[in-house]
Amino acid sequence: MALLSPKIFYMVFVTVLACATLMLSWEFLPENIGWPTFSGYRPKDESFVIVGNFKLWGTKGNSTRPPDDLKTHGDKLAVSAKANSVSNPKTDPQRVSTREPETPMPPLDIKAYKKLPIWDFEDVYNQDALPMQTTCAQSLRKSKNESFKKTFLPNIRMYMYKDNVNMSEWNRLSHFNNPFGFLGFKYEEVMRAVRLIPKPREPLFAPLPGSNGCITCAVVGTGGILNGSKMGKEIDAHEYVIRMNGAVIKGHEEDVGNRTSVYVHTAHSITTSKYIFKKYGYTAAPSDEGIKYVMIPEGMRDFNWLTGLLKRERIAAGPYRNSRPWTYYSGQFNESRFYVLHPDFLRYVRNRFLKSRNLNATFWPIVRPTNGAFTVFLALQTCDIVSAYGFMTEDHKKYNNYYFENNVKTRVIFYSNHDYILEKNTWKKLHDMKVIKLYQGADSEKGT
Repeated sequence: MALLSPKIFYMVFVTVLACATLMLSWEFLPENIGWPTFSGYRPKDESFVIVGNFKLWGTKGNSTRPPDDLKTHGDKLAVSAKANSVSNPKTDPQRVSTREPETPMPPLDIKAYKKLPIWDFEDVYNQDALPMQTTCAQSLRKSKNESFKKTFLPNIRMYMYKDNVNMSEWNRLSHFNNPFGFLGFKYEEVMRAVRLIPKPREPLFAPLPGSNGCITCAVVGTGGILNGSKMGKEIDAHEYVIRMNGAVIKGHEEDVGNRTSVYVHTAHSITTSKYIFKKYGYTAAPSDEGIKYVMIPEGMRDFNWLTGLLKRERIAAGPYRNSRPWTYYSGQFNESRFYVLHPDFLRYVRNRFLKSRNLNATFWPIVRPTNGAFTVFLALQTCDIVSAYGFMTEDHKKYNNYYFENNVKTRVIFYSNHDYILEKNTWKKLHDMKVIKLYQGADSEKGT
């Protein structure tokens, strides 16, 4: 038998090695990836696209199910899904794999989805937040309303920071559009910012010394219903006051109070409010001493903002290029008092409380709850007693769009990216459930 020449031997060896590697990579793909999408979870219509070595299901569908040949894999995930909790693959024996994926999945093309894709793990969230300890007898956590108790997740992960977005988390969250995940985003561009976010000091609020143990929070929107309301003293009587967006205070203290404990914002809202509401006296975001800032990361511009803010340097790219983010906080920015909301929390709010029918429309990617809505649910997760002021009510047509519009008559503008009617109905529903107290105007107050 003739011996193979070194060149032929080398070619045969490389070919065999390549085939073996390919077979092993496909056989162990679910373990390497760690999330079921890549092992075949798909929507009902069984449509898919090929991206690199991955078969990605859900380009047209609106619900997902596991294929028969992967039923075992799906059963193993069921323990985590049933509890609506994302388990730790390093400590949970029910997880399919103990190995973390080493590379980010290829970005999904958002244009391939004609409506919101619903994955098998759509309603699966991290629930590793420290449980809120309360002695408050009136706490919303003690609600007897079965609907609310079933929907509310008291331990949902609230904040995103550098130590809680590993590769497995990135790949999972890459199935959800922003601000609910990273669909279509590039790994390094986002993680450049996430790696800078410090772990926040939790909880966001604590009972004040000498209080009865109840954390009381007023969430103050900008609705015209507050014009002439004289609710300022009542608002300021709460232990904590939370505001968002164009929080014009000067000259309106009698109606909206003058304290701000937390300001919720996006890069867009904190920058544009300065110009849009300048004529109404707005100069900058609230800057009370010790104030806490909470950011909603709604897109790449927010991650660019975070990079500049946390590195104290001019923004390098995007619509705010060359801006100095830290100058927008009036000298009150402090990393220990800065929080970035986690995509799981934002998706939980949308999925469980504010899931709009517009998510079935072609413009679904831009549909999300308002900053004010996210702020109400931030309060529900961190306070015992929540009162909401300046939010839309049934008789909203009686009032101006904003409470600080004194000499003009305006109406609420219904932008397509927000479902204002759904939010209005949700506030009334939560009020009727006695989960929140919704200010519904002077006439309503007289009747209580």
